[in-house]
Amino acid sequence: MSTNVIILAAGKGTRMRSTLPKVLQPLAGRPLLGHVIETAKKLNAANIITIYGHGGNLVQQVFSQENVEWVEQAEQLGTGHAVKVTLPVLPTDGVSLILSGDVPCITEATLRKLLQASTETGIGIVTLTVDDATGYGRIVRKNGEIQAIVEHKDASDEQRKIKEFNTGIYCVNNAKLHEWLPKLSNENAQGEYYLTDIIAMAIADGLSVASVEPELAFEVEGVNDRVQLATLEREFQNNQAKKLMQQGVHLIDPARFDLRGHLSVGQDVRIDINVIIEGDCEFGDHVEIGAGCVIKNSKIAAGTKVQPYSIFDHAIVGENAQIGPFSRLRPGAKLANDVHIGNFVEVKNSSIGLGSKANHFTYLGDAEVGAGSNIGAGTITCNYDGANKFKTIIGDCAFIGSNSSLVAPVHIGNGATVGAGSVITRDVAENSLAFERSKQVAKENYQRPQKVEK
Repeated sequence: MSTNVIILAAGKGTRMRSTLPKVLQPLAGRPLLGHVIETAKKLNAANIITIYGHGGNLVQQVFSQENVEWVEQAEQLGTGHAVKVTLPVLPTDGVSLILSGDVPCITEATLRKLLQASTETGIGIVTLTVDDATGYGRIVRKNGEIQAIVEHKDASDEQRKIKEFNTGIYCVNNAKLHEWLPKLSNENAQGEYYLTDIIAMAIADGLSVASVEPELAFEVEGVNDRVQLATLEREFQNNQAKKLMQQGVHLIDPARFDLRGHLSVGQDVRIDINVIIEGDCEFGDHVEIGAGCVIKNSKIAAGTKVQPYSIFDHAIVGENAQIGPFSRLRPGAKLANDVHIGNFVEVKNSSIGLGSKANHFTYLGDAEVGAGSNIGAGTITCNYDGANKFKTIIGDCAFIGSNSSLVAPVHIGNGATVGAGSVITRDVAENSLAFERSKQVAKENYQRPQKVEK
């Protein structure tokens, strides 16, 4: 039986007090809706139908690369109306999972459990039991069987004591959706078409409504304002930190760690406080990341130590390297084994060979550095003439003196030495010394200018 996914994403999110549509608000570095779409893709859904409304053009633009069928809900008349507008594109066979774009943490495991539970009944929901269900639709049962879902505003005092509530996540036979949705009424306290009313229709048709609960309560938490978004962010991060620690990662303080993407790790990885991991990253065995680092879409091989407050972006680092503190590896940085990159050194679109070092205040852009070379403090590759980029090549075992400027395109040969303070504009041959300095002038008994009092 084919599975479709319907995602409700038309709400404005007034309480966010933002020009950005609610489903585009970020959680762990990804829009809320992006989390839901990603989960739907894991289910191999035949079709992902996303209902848009407020800010729809921007929402579609953000997810233009996704294989999503968009359906507009021009007027927001309730959840039942939202699903109803999908009927022209919804198949009559198979089942649909109905999800919310502002409930981003629902897991593949919970949804598969819901699909399995709903196989025989043709309809099922995800519920959650809490001490205080204020504001949520209550699950009304009789002899253990679901009889109805009553919205909080329509519930009696007795019904409001019920602790089990509806999360708004459904699995429904498509043929039944085509049958039930046109029958919905808006005669209720909010004057809206409630999707929850299909439960009563199912009962009237003699169907039993299946239900499952998520493994983790935060899976079904929705986001309506900044406070809820921040709370969910921390719950989400705590769960990710727990999974990493179960894999053997030593997080110094899991409450001060953010993973905004995916991290694969070897053994005995150590991560200090306030580290942010973004995109897809990989850390080998015994990698250590110091406090305050930001690592994005980077691969760090075994034994490498990253000192505090370093920033990596699309970088590749070999084994047993020493990086930082305050180093910056920009896109295209490729470091071989045993490389040392020190404080306030920036590497961009450059390869650094085995065992080479740049320990202080250096910029290496569009460069190739061979093995065993030493780049002195204050050295820069002058790679840009204001319009075009040019390359600097430094051979093996070269020594570049401090405060040197290498004006690209230029080639420094193997074993060559550049004297400190030089501006090198021509190639330097192997095993030779090149330096360029003005003549030093000394004036004896020099009198400094004196400040003139006014």
